[in-house]
Amino acid sequence: MSGAVRAPVVALVGNPNVGKSTVFNALTGSRQHTGNWSGKTVATACGTLHSGGQEITLVDLPGSYSLRAHSPEEQAARDFLAAGCADAVVLVTDATCLERNLILVLQVLELTPRAVLCLNLMDEARKKHICIDIAALEHTLGIPVVPCAARSERGLSALTDAVCRVLVQQPAPQAARIRYPDAIENALQRMGLPRGAALDALVREPPAGMTTQQLDDLITAAAARCAEQIACTCAQVPAAACARDRQIDRIVLSRRWGIPLMLLLLAVVFYITLSGANTLSGLLSGLLLGLGAPLGAGLSALGLPQSIVALLTDGLWRVLATVVSVMLPPMAIFFPLFTLLEDAGYLPRVAFQLDHAFQKAHACGKQCLSMCMGFGCNACGVTGCRIIDSPRERLIAILTNTFAPCNGRFPLLIFLCTAFFAGGAVGGALLLTAVIAGSVLLTLAVSRLLSETVLKGLPASFTLELPPYRAPQVGKVIVRSVRDRTLFVLGRAAVVAAPAGAIIWLLANITVGEASIFSHLTEALDPVARVFGLDGVILLAFLLGFPANELVMPLIVMGYLCTGSLTSVTDLSAFHALLIANGWTACTALCTLVFTVAHWPCSTTCLTIWKETRSIKWTLLAFALPTACGLGLCLLVHTACMLLGFA
Repeated sequence: MSGAVRAPVVALVGNPNVGKSTVFNALTGSRQHTGNWSGKTVATACGTLHSGGQEITLVDLPGSYSLRAHSPEEQAARDFLAAGCADAVVLVTDATCLERNLILVLQVLELTPRAVLCLNLMDEARKKHICIDIAALEHTLGIPVVPCAARSERGLSALTDAVCRVLVQQPAPQAARIRYPDAIENALQRMGLPRGAALDALVREPPAGMTTQQLDDLITAAAARCAEQIACTCAQVPAAACARDRQIDRIVLSRRWGIPLMLLLLAVVFYITLSGANTLSGLLSGLLLGLGAPLGAGLSALGLPQSIVALLTDGLWRVLATVVSVMLPPMAIFFPLFTLLEDAGYLPRVAFQLDHAFQKAHACGKQCLSMCMGFGCNACGVTGCRIIDSPRERLIAILTNTFAPCNGRFPLLIFLCTAFFAGGAVGGALLLTAVIAGSVLLTLAVSRLLSETVLKGLPASFTLELPPYRAPQVGKVIVRSVRDRTLFVLGRAAVVAAPAGAIIWLLANITVGEASIFSHLTEALDPVARVFGLDGVILLAFLLGFPANELVMPLIVMGYLCTGSLTSVTDLSAFHALLIANGWTACTALCTLVFTVAHWPCSTTCLTIWKETRSIKWTLLAFALPTACGLGLCLLVHTACMLLGFA
């Protein structure tokens, strides 16, 4: 019996930020996320392209500027191509930056001549009055060239047809070939191997008197010269093509206005999130918690004991409903806004602005990208640290990501900023922005401390491309951010919140003597908590909030009201009055705010840290480091307040 016919494999190769993943998504219908910074895609993604009854496996390789570099992204792409895993290659290029993209194109063609050039972003090239002679480019390279605009799905059918033709036709002799220095060309001819394989063998054993790095530099320089010649022949780029982007960057990236504009934009995002989330949270909380009664009636009708019904409704369901109602509205607002900034090309400029500060902390500038992801979810931020090449700098980014307050901590931060200190949405947004700026400074300080102690070393260089400013695709951004980020994070939080609800209910309803276990624990913790400006209820709420930070606020209310189930927080003025009645002062609020920013990571983040490092030691350090910083800062704040008479 003959075996099944293997579907042909086509690899998508290209520089970062050329729309490669967008092409992949459009051809396969995949949910692979696209990003606007170098190194966003580290692992390969696979999908299936259906064309004329034929199935083709598409592999989205990591973005690479050159096959001669040594980062994990370039190495992964080169290994895949050199191993002959692909039957053909789609070379995705940016029509607005053809010369730079051709360096990789020419290097890939030395490994496999069976290729199609996808000239993406042609719509942007036309707007910039860039003219590309498609026929001349096809003749020069000896491969099909297909102009596309993948974001609007123009030219993709022609690209599919070209890929199908290339898979069945014999490749034409390579018309354009990189001309290396004579010493390298002579060595390649003596080897008698295919050009790509011979080049790899030569790099492994460089000629006498030449290091591998020197040889790599010569090879890349030769490819750059060839790419320049082809671009000059086939493309006409007006001098003013990028004038608009440069004019905007003179302001956005200036030393005087760059940081203030970044903080102002962050404050606007927080204001929109704050003003919209409160109303939605109240409506959603009423809806979900209102389902508790019919759910309990249904469970009772099944004949379940009343204690089990209370455990499932007042414990598991109530906690789950609270987490969803508190967490979903701000995420549904914050993530789309964050993604719009990414889609418009602004986030890489934030990385550019903060790179110098991270370099001063002896950390990698890419850390600011993973830190920004941590503001949505620390577990996502830890996973995003894969974009950092250096193991030392990757560890620093992982260990400090928790200092970026995640979405689960925002409700408590929002309340403390608006109710205790600012007194309104505008003031709350500005104060919250200052808190976020403080968390960034804390991240930098701890990164510098780690780089001079347990993780000594100097920062490594990296390439960060600033993409052109683009009008974001609002509809697609909203769908993608809600589907890929909001619901993903919400589902993961719900998985840990539901069993945590059962445990919390048991602690609140099982009595020892005349008080519940919950009350006994708060009394035991109270003397220790007072040293740091907190109290037993606050500290226990943070401890029981380990599964999900969203539980902290409802747990505080439950502790003060001595209820047997989690109490929703919809009326912030009533919550404020409750805290004042239980002895809260401005010092208590300030210490709680500090501890909200700096304390142990949640269970999901701890698990993610262990999966990324495969080390109990680093996971424990990631747990202990922010906890020690938070308690130390709380002690300082409380001591200062006592000396000033504010405690």
